[in-house]
Amino acid sequence: MAEPSATFLLFGATGDLARRMIFPSLYNLLSDGLLPDDFLIVASARSDMSDDAFRDDVCAALQQFLPADRYDAEVATRLRELIRYQSVEAGNAAQFAALAERIDGRLERGLSVYLSTPPSLFAPTAQGLADAGLITPTTRIAMEKPIGKDLASSRQVNDGIGALFAEEQIFRVDHYLGKETVQNLLALRFGNVMFEPLWNAAAIDHVQITVGETVGLEGRVSYYDGVGALRDMVQNHILQILSILTMEPPARMDPTAVRDEKVKVLRSLRPMTAEMVKSHSVRGQYTPGAVQGQIVTGYADELGKPSDTETFVALKANIDNWRWQGVPFYLRTGKRMPQRQSEILIQFKPVRHSIFWRDGYGTGLEPNTLIIRLQPEEYIRLLIMSKRPGLERQVHLEEVTLDVSLTAAFAGQRRRIAYERLILDLLAGDQTLFVRRDEVEAQWTWIDSIIEGWKQANMKVAPYSSGNWGPSSAIALIERDGASWHD
Repeated sequence: MAEPSATFLLFGATGDLARRMIFPSLYNLLSDGLLPDDFLIVASARSDMSDDAFRDDVCAALQQFLPADRYDAEVATRLRELIRYQSVEAGNAAQFAALAERIDGRLERGLSVYLSTPPSLFAPTAQGLADAGLITPTTRIAMEKPIGKDLASSRQVNDGIGALFAEEQIFRVDHYLGKETVQNLLALRFGNVMFEPLWNAAAIDHVQITVGETVGLEGRVSYYDGVGALRDMVQNHILQILSILTMEPPARMDPTAVRDEKVKVLRSLRPMTAEMVKSHSVRGQYTPGAVQGQIVTGYADELGKPSDTETFVALKANIDNWRWQGVPFYLRTGKRMPQRQSEILIQFKPVRHSIFWRDGYGTGLEPNTLIIRLQPEEYIRLLIMSKRPGLERQVHLEEVTLDVSLTAAFAGQRRRIAYERLILDLLAGDQTLFVRRDEVEAQWTWIDSIIEGWKQANMKVAPYSSGNWGPSSAIALIERDGASWHD
């Protein structure tokens, strides 16, 4: 592994992501002594301001977004001293030259560039870096989603960056991969002998993945409308969870081996057709209602005009490979849901024959269920059958829970921001938790088939009241197969 980068260059440094996540993550890494010696943070945005004015803004953001018991004025002062600010606009050669002067003499110790900007600025920013002499074999570049809006535009973005950087220098960010509980899926599957032998179509009936949000547009009007839940959440977060959950065991825990197996799964997703989307997908859009006791407006009211953008999507996906043939995967995500929740449910098949059946009398035998909650709580819950205490000759079974709270089990460990892991790996050059180009293209290939199917089928959004789990057709999507959503 190469030496960690000694300089971190952030574009879009005045944006919401930088204030809420990136600078608090840098603060935590500094507090824990995890940043390299002689570390320098160069922040950049279009706004013209002095170093001190920007540093003041960062310190205010730290006080606002860090937990009160985590904020330490002394650490904030130390972080402040590491920061330099340079206003830069894409295409302005003089400003890029001034930026290069800020980094002069440090390139040989590595430069990590983080693009927290719209994707339309990725290639122009990279070209500005190249023209200013800031791209070397030790320069790394990280890109925030979205990487395009379809396969064609994602290729355009990747071609623009790929013309200046080798693939091993490019770090495509999906912040879900920085979450401890998502990484723990690897440990659960490949670190425990009781699960992997059953992790296939022979033992599993179906799988559910739910990512629910209680918020609405929340200031993302200009971005979200025309993008929708399928592109915003399914294309990246949910498909990344799905690929980790279903990939074959990699030979070793390294970037190439892990991502090789993920892309195989993504390429095995059965494409949707215009006929399939009618029975395998649901589009929804929230209307006025109540979320957690608060009255909220509908999407069209927030937007200020009618729109056909979906704020909810439910899908029945199929993976056409040896391990998963015949197992349906039910995916759903939406805004203005009853609660904020990210969860995976693995429904196992029932036992082949019940010995607890006598004189035509059933005993309540239920198939086993594994529930993995990613947020806001973090736990793994296994539902198993147990004998109900008693002296009856007939054995009565009841479902009991084996519950492992990861929050309680690791109570002494601070719950980290996902970006802490990702920034640390970027500086170190470890791509395991970043998305490779062929993964992105495999994801978009499947998503594009759904979007094209919707267009051909002229599928419109179905309304659902805020505070509900989507339209009633989403319930029918899974219940047609004899299953139910776990709410």
